Amino acid sequence: MEKIVSLQNGRVKTWKKLATKKGREQQQTYLLDGWHLVKEAIGAGTTLVSVMGTHEAWREYRDELPANLNAFEISDEVAKAIGDTVTPQGIFAEVKMPATSTTLPEVIHQPWVFLDAVQDPGNIGTIVRTADAAGFEGVVFGRGTADQFSPKVVRAMQGSQFHVKLVSEDLFAATRYFKRSGIEVYGTQLNPEAKNYREVKPEGAFGLIMGNEGNGMTPALGDVTTANLYIPILGQAESLNVAIAAGVLMFRLKEQ
Repeated sequence: MEKIVSLQNGRVKTWKKLATKKGREQQQTYLLDGWHLVKEAIGAGTTLVSVMGTHEAWREYRDELPANLNAFEISDEVAKAIGDTVTPQGIFAEVKMPATSTTLPEVIHQPWVFLDAVQDPGNIGTIVRTADAAGFEGVVFGRGTADQFSPKVVRAMQGSQFHVKLVSEDLFAATRYFKRSGIEVYGTQLNPEAKNYREVKPEGAFGLIMGNEGNGMTPALGDVTTANLYIPILGQAESLNVAIAAGVLMFRLKEQ
Protein backbone atom coordinates (compact mmCIF):
# COMPACT_ATOMS: atom_id res chain seq x y z
CA MET A 1 0.00 0.00 0.00
CA GLU A 2 1.38 3.38 -0.99
CA LYS A 3 1.91 5.82 1.88
CA ILE A 4 1.31 9.53 1.36
CA VAL A 5 2.53 12.04 3.92
CA SER A 6 3.18 15.19 1.88
CA LEU A 7 0.52 17.82 1.16
CA GLN A 8 2.37 18.50 -2.09
CA ASN A 9 1.66 15.01 -3.40
CA GLY A 10 -0.27 15.09 -6.68
CA ARG A 11 -3.00 12.79 -5.42
CA VAL A 12 -3.54 14.97 -2.36
CA LYS A 13 -3.91 18.03 -4.57
CA THR A 14 -6.52 16.19 -6.66
CA TRP A 15 -8.46 15.05 -3.59
CA LYS A 16 -8.46 18.60 -2.23
CA LYS A 17 -9.88 19.88 -5.52
CA LEU A 18 -12.91 17.62 -5.03
CA ALA A 19 -14.11 20.13 -2.44
CA THR A 20 -14.96 22.40 -5.40
CA LYS A 21 -17.63 21.89 -8.05
CA LYS A 22 -15.10 22.59 -10.81
CA GLY A 23 -12.75 19.93 -9.45
CA ARG A 24 -15.57 17.37 -9.18
CA GLU A 25 -16.76 18.05 -12.72
CA GLN A 26 -13.23 17.71 -14.09
CA GLN A 27 -12.62 14.39 -12.34
CA GLN A 28 -16.25 13.17 -12.45
CA THR A 29 -15.69 11.96 -8.89
CA TYR A 30 -16.45 13.22 -5.40
CA LEU A 31 -15.22 12.50 -1.88
CA LEU A 32 -16.79 10.57 0.99
CA ASP A 33 -15.53 11.50 4.44
CA GLY A 34 -16.09 9.04 7.29
CA TRP A 35 -16.69 5.34 7.74
CA HIS A 36 -20.50 5.51 7.67
CA LEU A 37 -20.55 6.99 4.16
CA VAL A 38 -17.81 4.70 2.89
CA LYS A 39 -19.69 1.67 4.23
CA GLU A 40 -22.98 2.82 2.66
CA ALA A 41 -21.23 3.29 -0.69
CA ILE A 42 -19.77 -0.21 -0.53
CA GLY A 43 -23.17 -1.67 0.33
CA ALA A 44 -24.75 0.13 -2.63
CA GLY A 45 -22.15 -1.21 -5.07
CA THR A 46 -20.77 2.26 -5.81
CA THR A 47 -17.49 2.31 -7.74
CA LEU A 48 -14.64 3.24 -5.38
CA VAL A 49 -11.88 4.96 -7.32
CA SER A 50 -9.63 4.95 -4.27
CA VAL A 51 -9.81 4.53 -0.50
CA MET A 52 -7.60 6.58 1.79
CA GLY A 53 -7.07 6.05 5.48
CA THR A 54 -4.72 6.94 8.29
CA HIS A 55 -2.72 4.20 10.02
CA GLU A 56 -5.33 4.06 12.80
CA ALA A 57 -8.22 3.97 10.35
CA TRP A 58 -6.71 1.11 8.38
CA ARG A 59 -6.18 -0.84 11.57
CA GLU A 60 -9.84 -0.33 12.50
CA TYR A 61 -11.61 -0.79 9.16
CA ARG A 62 -9.31 -2.93 6.97
CA ASP A 63 -11.22 -6.17 7.58
CA GLU A 64 -14.54 -4.56 6.57
CA LEU A 65 -13.32 -3.27 3.22
CA PRO A 66 -13.44 -5.22 -0.06
CA ALA A 67 -10.27 -6.76 -1.43
CA ASN A 68 -8.27 -5.33 -4.35
CA LEU A 69 -8.92 -1.69 -3.52
CA ASN A 70 -6.80 1.15 -4.85
CA ALA A 71 -5.72 1.92 -1.29
CA PHE A 72 -3.51 4.57 0.28
CA GLU A 73 -2.29 5.14 3.80
CA ILE A 74 -2.27 8.86 4.53
CA SER A 75 -0.84 10.92 7.35
CA ASP A 76 -3.05 12.71 9.87
CA GLU A 77 -1.99 15.97 8.22
CA VAL A 78 -3.21 14.81 4.82
CA ALA A 79 -6.48 13.60 6.37
CA LYS A 80 -7.11 17.07 7.82
CA ALA A 81 -6.27 18.67 4.48
CA ILE A 82 -8.72 16.64 2.40
CA GLY A 83 -11.44 16.26 5.04
CA ASP A 84 -14.40 18.60 5.53
CA THR A 85 -14.74 18.18 9.30
CA VAL A 86 -12.76 19.60 12.20
CA THR A 87 -11.89 16.11 13.45
CA PRO A 88 -12.01 13.69 10.51
CA GLN A 89 -12.37 9.97 11.20
CA GLY A 90 -9.40 9.34 8.95
CA ILE A 91 -11.14 7.17 6.35
CA PHE A 92 -12.14 8.51 2.93
CA ALA A 93 -13.21 7.25 -0.47
CA GLU A 94 -13.11 8.87 -3.89
CA VAL A 95 -16.15 7.63 -5.80
CA LYS A 96 -17.52 7.97 -9.31
CA MET A 97 -20.40 10.33 -9.95
CA PRO A 98 -23.41 8.23 -11.00
CA ALA A 99 -24.14 8.34 -14.72
CA THR A 100 -27.84 8.92 -13.94
CA SER A 101 -27.27 12.14 -11.96
CA THR A 102 -28.65 14.29 -14.80
CA THR A 103 -31.37 12.01 -16.18
CA LEU A 104 -34.84 11.23 -14.87
CA PRO A 105 -35.80 7.55 -15.24
CA GLU A 106 -37.91 6.49 -18.20
CA VAL A 107 -40.61 5.13 -15.90
CA ILE A 108 -41.55 6.81 -12.61
CA HIS A 109 -42.57 4.19 -10.04
CA GLN A 110 -42.85 6.09 -6.75
CA PRO A 111 -43.15 9.73 -5.59
CA TRP A 112 -40.33 12.24 -6.04
CA VAL A 113 -39.54 15.46 -4.21
CA PHE A 114 -38.27 18.46 -6.22
CA LEU A 115 -35.95 21.03 -4.59
CA ASP A 116 -36.41 24.57 -5.90
CA ALA A 117 -33.32 26.62 -4.92
CA VAL A 118 -33.01 24.94 -1.52
CA GLN A 119 -29.57 26.03 -0.43
CA ASP A 120 -28.86 24.93 3.14
CA PRO A 121 -26.96 21.58 3.19
CA GLY A 122 -28.66 20.59 6.45
CA ASN A 123 -32.11 21.12 4.98
CA ILE A 124 -31.18 19.20 1.84
CA GLY A 125 -29.74 16.33 3.85
CA THR A 126 -32.84 16.14 6.04
CA ILE A 127 -35.15 16.16 3.02
CA VAL A 128 -33.18 13.42 1.25
CA ARG A 129 -33.08 11.27 4.40
CA THR A 130 -36.82 11.80 4.92
CA ALA A 131 -37.53 10.93 1.28
CA ASP A 132 -35.58 7.73 1.86
CA ALA A 133 -37.54 6.97 5.04
CA ALA A 134 -40.90 7.78 3.42
CA GLY A 135 -40.30 5.43 0.49
CA PHE A 136 -39.81 8.07 -2.19
CA GLU A 137 -38.05 7.06 -5.39
CA GLY A 138 -35.89 10.12 -5.84
CA VAL A 139 -35.05 13.77 -5.38
CA VAL A 140 -34.65 16.35 -8.15
CA PHE A 141 -32.10 19.10 -7.46
CA GLY A 142 -33.43 22.12 -9.33
CA ARG A 143 -31.60 25.30 -10.33
CA GLY A 144 -30.24 27.25 -7.40
CA THR A 145 -30.19 24.20 -5.15
CA ALA A 146 -26.85 23.36 -3.55
CA ASP A 147 -24.75 20.81 -5.44
CA GLN A 148 -25.63 17.25 -4.48
CA PHE A 149 -21.93 16.29 -4.48
CA SER A 150 -20.62 19.12 -2.28
CA PRO A 151 -18.96 17.84 0.91
CA LYS A 152 -21.49 19.41 3.29
CA VAL A 153 -24.49 18.09 1.35
CA VAL A 154 -22.93 14.62 0.99
CA ARG A 155 -22.29 14.47 4.72
CA ALA A 156 -25.77 15.77 5.60
CA MET A 157 -27.48 13.06 3.54
CA GLN A 158 -25.77 10.44 5.73
CA GLY A 159 -25.87 7.70 3.13
CA SER A 160 -29.48 8.07 1.98
CA GLN A 161 -28.10 9.28 -1.36
CA PHE A 162 -27.27 5.62 -2.02
CA HIS A 163 -30.88 4.52 -1.38
CA VAL A 164 -32.82 7.02 -3.51
CA LYS A 165 -32.15 8.44 -6.96
CA LEU A 166 -30.70 11.96 -7.10
CA VAL A 167 -31.07 13.94 -10.33
CA SER A 168 -30.09 17.51 -11.28
CA GLU A 169 -32.72 18.91 -13.63
CA ASP A 170 -34.63 22.09 -14.46
CA LEU A 171 -37.87 21.87 -12.46
CA PHE A 172 -40.04 23.20 -15.29
CA ALA A 173 -38.72 20.40 -17.49
CA ALA A 174 -39.16 17.85 -14.71
CA THR A 175 -42.73 19.00 -14.07
CA ARG A 176 -43.59 18.74 -17.77
CA TYR A 177 -41.99 15.29 -17.90
CA PHE A 178 -44.09 14.05 -14.99
CA LYS A 179 -47.33 15.54 -16.29
CA ARG A 180 -46.78 14.10 -19.78
CA SER A 181 -46.52 10.73 -18.05
CA GLY A 182 -49.87 11.32 -16.34
CA ILE A 183 -48.23 11.98 -12.96
CA GLU A 184 -49.46 14.84 -10.76
CA VAL A 185 -47.04 17.46 -9.46
CA TYR A 186 -47.85 19.48 -6.34
CA GLY A 187 -46.29 22.77 -5.40
CA THR A 188 -46.14 24.39 -1.98
CA GLN A 189 -47.42 27.93 -1.52
CA LEU A 190 -48.90 30.16 1.16
CA ASN A 191 -51.71 31.87 -0.73
CA PRO A 192 -55.54 31.83 -0.77
CA GLU A 193 -55.65 29.70 -3.91
CA ALA A 194 -53.56 26.87 -2.45
CA LYS A 195 -55.21 23.74 -1.02
CA ASN A 196 -54.95 22.36 2.47
CA TYR A 197 -52.61 19.37 2.08
CA ARG A 198 -55.17 17.16 3.86
CA GLU A 199 -57.60 17.68 0.99
CA VAL A 200 -55.32 16.05 -1.57
CA LYS A 201 -55.18 12.29 -2.04
CA PRO A 202 -52.67 11.31 -4.74
CA GLU A 203 -52.59 7.76 -6.00
CA GLY A 204 -49.25 6.16 -6.76
CA ALA A 205 -46.41 8.32 -8.00
CA PHE A 206 -46.42 12.12 -7.79
CA GLY A 207 -44.01 15.04 -7.64
CA LEU A 208 -43.74 17.44 -4.68
CA ILE A 209 -41.96 20.80 -5.06
CA MET A 210 -40.33 22.36 -2.00
CA GLY A 211 -39.17 25.96 -2.33
CA ASN A 212 -36.29 28.14 -1.21
CA GLU A 213 -35.83 28.76 2.52
CA GLY A 214 -36.48 32.49 2.31
CA ASN A 215 -38.50 33.03 -0.85
CA GLY A 216 -40.51 29.84 -1.17
CA MET A 217 -41.30 28.18 -4.48
CA THR A 218 -40.70 30.11 -7.69
CA PRO A 219 -44.11 31.69 -8.50
CA ALA A 220 -43.97 30.62 -12.15
CA LEU A 221 -43.64 26.99 -11.07
CA GLY A 222 -46.92 27.37 -9.21
CA ASP A 223 -48.60 28.12 -12.53
CA VAL A 224 -47.67 24.75 -14.05
CA THR A 225 -48.36 22.39 -11.15
CA THR A 226 -51.42 20.18 -10.74
CA ALA A 227 -52.20 22.00 -7.49
CA ASN A 228 -50.37 23.96 -4.80
CA LEU A 229 -50.58 22.93 -1.16
CA TYR A 230 -50.19 24.57 2.23
CA ILE A 231 -49.85 23.31 5.79
CA PRO A 232 -52.15 25.19 8.20
CA ILE A 233 -50.25 27.05 10.93
CA LEU A 234 -52.16 26.59 14.19
CA GLY A 235 -49.86 28.61 16.45
CA GLN A 236 -48.09 31.96 16.15
CA ALA A 237 -45.15 30.89 13.95
CA GLU A 238 -45.06 32.53 10.55
CA SER A 239 -43.91 29.44 8.70
CA LEU A 240 -42.29 26.02 8.92
CA ASN A 241 -38.70 25.14 8.11
CA VAL A 242 -38.61 23.71 4.59
CA ALA A 243 -37.24 20.34 5.74
CA ILE A 244 -39.94 20.01 8.42
CA ALA A 245 -42.65 20.95 5.94
CA ALA A 246 -41.26 18.47 3.42
CA GLY A 247 -41.36 15.72 6.05
CA VAL A 248 -44.99 16.41 6.94
CA LEU A 249 -46.05 16.45 3.30
CA MET A 250 -44.03 13.45 2.15
CA PHE A 251 -45.34 11.11 4.82
CA ARG A 252 -48.90 12.42 4.63
CA LEU A 253 -49.22 12.30 0.85
CA LYS A 254 -47.41 8.97 0.51
CA GLU A 255 -49.70 7.21 2.98
CA GLN A 256 -52.92 7.99 1.12
